[in-house]
Amino acid sequence: MGHRDLVHEYYDAVDDDRVDDLLALFADDVTYERPGQTSIDGKDALATFYREERALEGEHEIHDVVVDGDRVAVRGTFTGEQAGEPVSFGFADFHFVADGTIAERHTYTDRDTV
Repeated sequence: MGHRDLVHEYYDAVDDDRVDDLLALFADDVTYERPGQTSIDGKDALATFYREERALEGEHEIHDVVVDGDRVAVRGTFTGEQAGEPVSFGFADFHFVADGTIAERHTYTDRDTV
């Protein structure tokens, strides 16, 4: 799977709540950083986050995907709920791909925490 398809599959899996499918896209030693939160390190911690801690539910709309070697930049909007309250915000995600999986993910939003 190409890098562009990999990140599109990630957002589709998140939006469809297919946690096992999205976890398969990440490296075992993944690092995921989000604004206002501590870093998520390792696939076990990522699984816990998506299964038990993620406060967002909704859909991503992808506006741009830029691939440069093993780095993928994504710009889009998210619309849904956070902790039961309606939200809509812009985001920029940066993914580093290694050996066909997402090894690092860094999220930036126009909100304090996600």
